[in-house]
Amino acid sequence: MPQLERVGITCLLAIGFVVAGVQASSAGDETVIHYTPVENLERIDVGLLDQAGETIDMAAYILTDRPVIDALIAAKERGVAVRLLLDPSQKSDLVRLEPLKDDIRFKKRRPIMHLKSYLVDGERLRTGSANFTASGLKQQDNDLVVTGHRVLIERFKATFGRIWELAGKWNYYP
Repeated sequence: MPQLERVGITCLLAIGFVVAGVQASSAGDETVIHYTPVENLERIDVGLLDQAGETIDMAAYILTDRPVIDALIAAKERGVAVRLLLDPSQKSDLVRLEPLKDDIRFKKRRPIMHLKSYLVDGERLRTGSANFTASGLKQQDNDLVVTGHRVLIERFKATFGRIWELAGKWNYYP
């Protein structure tokens, strides 16, 4: 096989892995990006949440997507410590979230908490532009980034912890 053809095939494979959201990393800080509507981000979120064995810390601007909520409830039922931080300016599905009410806090008003992020077992951070809504995860042009990068994880932990400590409990919801 000529050299140029091998290079072309290698480039196509590399592009294919990036499009498929696959990236090799030996350092344990793998970072992968996914895009809607080409990919169903709901499946990615549910898969990540289903892998949780110890903790989930989620900051959600809005949370109405049923499979994501069901994955959070299932995680709690299997003994995972769930902490859910919501923005009170949005109408998350509180009826469906009721089984998690002891694990939910609402950010105090101003400024809005516009995060769409969570940390699974202190090892995998999900962030990006996709809201936890059916349209945000499947129809709109959004991204979802999953990383194991330690610096990014530590920054999320610090930010989440700061907001969590100042947030109001379930009865705070306006």
